Amino acid sequence: MIRVEEIHKSFGSDHILKGISTEFEKGKTNLIIGQSGSGKTVFLKCLLGLFEPEAGRIIYEDKAIQDMDADAKSDLREEMGMVFQGGALFDSMNIEENVMFPLRMFSKQKKADMLERVNEVLARVNLENVNKKFPSEISGGMQKRVAIARAIVNKPKYLFCDEPNSGLDPKTAILIDNLIQQITHEFNITTVINTHDMNSVMEIGEKIVFLQKGNLAWQGDSNEIFKTDNKDVTDFVYSSDLFKKIRDIQNQEIRG
Repeated sequence: MIRVEEIHKSFGSDHILKGISTEFEKGKTNLIIGQSGSGKTVFLKCLLGLFEPEAGRIIYEDKAIQDMDADAKSDLREEMGMVFQGGALFDSMNIEENVMFPLRMFSKQKKADMLERVNEVLARVNLENVNKKFPSEISGGMQKRVAIARAIVNKPKYLFCDEPNSGLDPKTAILIDNLIQQITHEFNITTVINTHDMNSVMEIGEKIVFLQKGNLAWQGDSNEIFKTDNKDVTDFVYSSDLFKKIRDIQNQEIRG
């Protein structure tokens, strides 16, 4: 579990995060949503330790990042997996080398043991016999699955995903959502996903944190978000392309 207590983050006179407090639960897919400029990316980078808040605490299990020394922070980073927007695979490395990269960085395993683990996680994301291919030789959806395999190869306690569905068609996006949720449940990981995709909210929103202009405006789950009378939330939800299409279909049926 990750607990956030009253964090504030500014850049000069621009106050980005304004006293956010929430919890991200273990074994659940926790989503951060909000419009562009709401503070989602800054919030995610604070959770990762890339930005240091001016005030407040971010607590992993029972210890705050702010209280950790350099060695403890390094140990924490080894317990994190990250799926970057766009996948961020190394073009000059084949799939096997990409997935093995964190093992080379953070472990002292023998090559044979690392290869065995690589094959395990590739099989888990339904990618086999692609070890020697390069990222340019596989589809965007396959690249995202490779990125997920790389993120879990070190058996992380915490998995962070930044817009994991970016650039994917709706069908492939749903497959990626479901894969992330399955892995979260299977390995009891604390998963935090930064997204603007309402399909993701509907499919895997077990805990949803909605940011509005740097404030925590609402939190709940995928069922509650459609029942709330919070105007900021409803404006965000029903302005999405998904719900515009639904309304168009409904209007056509009424006129028909």
